[in-house]
Amino acid sequence: MSYLMKGFKCHSPVMRKVAGSMFKAHTLKNMLGINVQFKISRASSQLSSEKANSYNYIIVGAGSAGCVLANRLTEDPQSTVLLLEAGPKDTLLGSKRLMWKIHMPAALTYNLCDEKYNWYYHTTPQRHMDSRVMYWPRGRVWGGSSSLNAMVYIRGHAEDYNRWSREGALGWDYEHCLPYFKKAQTHELGPDQYRGGSGPLHVSRGKTNHPLHRAFLEAAQQAGYPFTDDMNGYQQEGFGWMDMTIHQGQRWSTASAYLHPAISRPNFSVAEKTLVTKILFQGTKCIGVEYVKNGQRKKVFANKEVILSGGAINSPQLLMLSGIGNADDLKKLGIPVVCHLPGVGQNLQDHLEVYVQQKCTKPITLYSAQKPLNMVRIGLEWLWKFTGEGATAHLETGGFIRSEPGVPHPDIQFHFLPSQVIDHGRVASTMEAYQVHVGPMRSTSVGWLKLKSSDPNDHPIIEPNYLSTERDIWEFRQCVKLTREIFSQKPFEKFRGPEIQPGSHVQSDKEIDAFIRQKADSAYHPSCTCKMGQPSDSTAVVDPQTKVIGVENLRVVDASIMPSVVTGNLNAPTIMIAEKAADIIKGLPSLQEKNVPVYKPKSLETQR
Repeated sequence: MSYLMKGFKCHSPVMRKVAGSMFKAHTLKNMLGINVQFKISRASSQLSSEKANSYNYIIVGAGSAGCVLANRLTEDPQSTVLLLEAGPKDTLLGSKRLMWKIHMPAALTYNLCDEKYNWYYHTTPQRHMDSRVMYWPRGRVWGGSSSLNAMVYIRGHAEDYNRWSREGALGWDYEHCLPYFKKAQTHELGPDQYRGGSGPLHVSRGKTNHPLHRAFLEAAQQAGYPFTDDMNGYQQEGFGWMDMTIHQGQRWSTASAYLHPAISRPNFSVAEKTLVTKILFQGTKCIGVEYVKNGQRKKVFANKEVILSGGAINSPQLLMLSGIGNADDLKKLGIPVVCHLPGVGQNLQDHLEVYVQQKCTKPITLYSAQKPLNMVRIGLEWLWKFTGEGATAHLETGGFIRSEPGVPHPDIQFHFLPSQVIDHGRVASTMEAYQVHVGPMRSTSVGWLKLKSSDPNDHPIIEPNYLSTERDIWEFRQCVKLTREIFSQKPFEKFRGPEIQPGSHVQSDKEIDAFIRQKADSAYHPSCTCKMGQPSDSTAVVDPQTKVIGVENLRVVDASIMPSVVTGNLNAPTIMIAEKAADIIKGLPSLQEKNVPVYKPKSLETQR
């Protein structure tokens, strides 16, 4: 809706309703009070312009959190909301089919490989990984990374949220977070003590029943691991069928779930291709934002709050560009300091993973589906009926295990795929093969990001500091060894060809470590760069109400406020964070569900 943003003059019915009523009220006031004096001062003229160009809330970023907030805050017809997104819409001429690269689940690698809907970030050369520069795709489109991701819906473990509370995020323990996971969700299997049944976010299970998925689950059980019928419910530990944000054969991003249903509300305005370059302050009071659209720099004002939902890279970047961060770093770049907040951009956490790949002796993988004629057939079926092999992301099974005895809850995650992925999908598969994505969940390596310059168009310097501790290196060794053990079980016998990666020549710890350094990649879960905590914590950026510490009328609501990374994928927790934050912003008491049972291993003396 680019026409909504042209100077914020009322070029649309939506804008007329919002801005027009404000303008009329102010004009009437001027006529009664100022016409008597036959003059209008420049100051009051400017004030009138600002009021017409003002909203209760401005949300920066239409991603996984921003779409949720926009929907929930506009439920109150008295609240006016402006949502600003740097990327384009997720539809073309109102059609999802014409944007099939986003909405067809099986097409997910297309947008991971180009810059059209993607910030296309890269890290510094990683000194503990043979100086490799790591690729970090992040969504730059309506829906954000929920329009690019692999659609895996994993909430994390209950103990992640209890740990958050201990880390200073009071009120964010499991009993206060579970109700918001449920509020967001409609699970196709129906509601229960853990699942939601009436939320906007549709969650489903895979439909392919692929023989390799079945073999993976059987092999995991033969290796001694439990089957779990819901890794988002009572028992995360074990292997089972994964939940996915797919609905009726289509990707169900937060744009589909939250943004599109709210877009016709008269109190809601949204703009795409609008880059917010600066947060505006009067002293330490946030009053609005500056943005660039169609090459023009403009300002818009918020009379209640500005909420940053740009994600774990963009939110800290915008704070620093606006003078909130480490004062010494900001001064070096000539940025006037609004608030010295040294935690901004620090505490960067991510999940690293590696692919263990096995050649398949039967022609049942997705290799043939990736041949041109078959891709056309699959694409046409999806375009016609939203069914077939295009209607799934194929990551339908997975699991969580503990790396060793004494670990209280899972710290390794598996995603199984009946195909081979090379270089983030940027290189075509070369053979019939299957693979597991495996990696540690609570790595001890912590990184940071900083501004490269004061130019908002420059990507920040991203330093994840991967594999910088001995514990992380040991956990990755375990990942490879435990995966090989599962792949060696009898259910894979009729499918198992030679190991492609790491390869049978990689056996010793030293050889496995070298393989990890050469082949591990980001699982695309950057987080924790605007850590939530107590104001007394010098490393915290927001308080447990999501307010930025040291300034007024400014919040951050996205994956950056996680105090520590959770055990699993980040999309479901980010949506939960936004659902919970919406109630905080509205002044509502937090939902709470006490004494919900959570599985604990009978003994910690064994690894499984």
